[in-house]
Amino acid sequence: MNLKIFNTLSKKLEPFVPLGETVKVYGCGPTVYNHPHIGNARPAIIGDILVRILRNNYKKVVYVRNITDIDDKINKKAKEDKVPIEVIALKYTKIYQENMRALNVLPPDIEPTVTQNIHSIIKMISTLLEKKNAYEAENHILFHVPSFKNYGELSKRKKDEMIEGARVEVAPYKKDPMDFILWKPSTKDQPGWDSPWGIGRPGWHIECSSMIETYLGETIDIHLGGNDLIFPHHENEIAQSKCAHDGKPLSKYWIHNGFISMDKEKMSKSIGNIVLINDILKKHTGEVIRFAMLSAHYKQPLNWNENLLIQANKNLENLYNIIGDEKNFKNITPPKKFFDALLNDLNTPEAIKELFKLAKENSKDQLKSAANYLGILQLTKTEWINQKKKIKNLDEKKIEKLINDRNKARKEKKFAEADKIRDKLIADGIILEDSPAGTKWRIIN
Repeated sequence: MNLKIFNTLSKKLEPFVPLGETVKVYGCGPTVYNHPHIGNARPAIIGDILVRILRNNYKKVVYVRNITDIDDKINKKAKEDKVPIEVIALKYTKIYQENMRALNVLPPDIEPTVTQNIHSIIKMISTLLEKKNAYEAENHILFHVPSFKNYGELSKRKKDEMIEGARVEVAPYKKDPMDFILWKPSTKDQPGWDSPWGIGRPGWHIECSSMIETYLGETIDIHLGGNDLIFPHHENEIAQSKCAHDGKPLSKYWIHNGFISMDKEKMSKSIGNIVLINDILKKHTGEVIRFAMLSAHYKQPLNWNENLLIQANKNLENLYNIIGDEKNFKNITPPKKFFDALLNDLNTPEAIKELFKLAKENSKDQLKSAANYLGILQLTKTEWINQKKKIKNLDEKKIEKLINDRNKARKEKKFAEADKIRDKLIADGIILEDSPAGTKWRIIN
């Protein structure tokens, strides 16, 4: 397999060469304090496609994607709802997992939570203290950034830019403005765990470093995440892990996906244009969301809007018309051009073009086999149509009655009335197709 990956660390397209017999992949998962938004879906879908490709070519692939279930945002939400933090964390973990299933994202091999790994986090912090890369100040444990000479190797930022980009907390106990928290004290009304430094909880960055060490070892093959995590999160992960492991690299390859904008405006909580996956699933199937996501290369910004979803729906409808209701497809290797597109840094737009060539050729077995790598066409045509009907909560008897009323109006030459019925159906997302054999209907989007 000639997989090539654009490695954020080298800023180059590099051939993928695994470190050993087991390919080890880690992806940063969500912080579970609210419903996941469309931005959470992109790294999950990209990770899913990458792992599908790797599993096809290597005997053993271990994919870990974490859940951050302890965080100040979770604490705040728990306080607002007057419930323990685990109630909030479990609720939104379940919703995240349900959303991922709806998007045909296969579960990772291991999905650890931070609260399951407090002991290993404390152990890694202790190692960093022993090696003089961390220090204690006013009941906090901080990583001392100047102790790691290669800090900034991933983001390639200058120190002034890093201070500004990290929006660092100004604290008198810091030895350097860039120093970041590994462990912080907890008050009586905050969740906390026993540690050599008193009751407290971990900082965000140490969590991933510790979980990678626990489940995958000191050095992994591929680390995934969004562009927003390059700095400071992944930069800090590298610093912690390298210092704890005597300079051994944390990951050989780093893959980062581009941002999602809403009608060309950056998606942001402060602007208030966050779109939740749950809300989109009220109008579109998970496959439509997934297909829309794959329409742009993962590294490029993606402008998310209703037109993108409508087009994705049309494209899927065309493909399902080819697949039909057959279930017993031969599992055959997709054409070289399709695979070459995916192997070229997961070029999904190019792979989709090849998919439509297969559809034109009516190569059903190859079309189905290729679609499996993209995680689409996972149903029969009828199952997909029924799924759309269920989403729209359509009353088929009512639709048929309206069609009969329209046919009657046309017969009686009451064309204005017939057009009114047709327009009502269109407004409800139903398009009518008249033919000598009768009138059929289908869902627009």
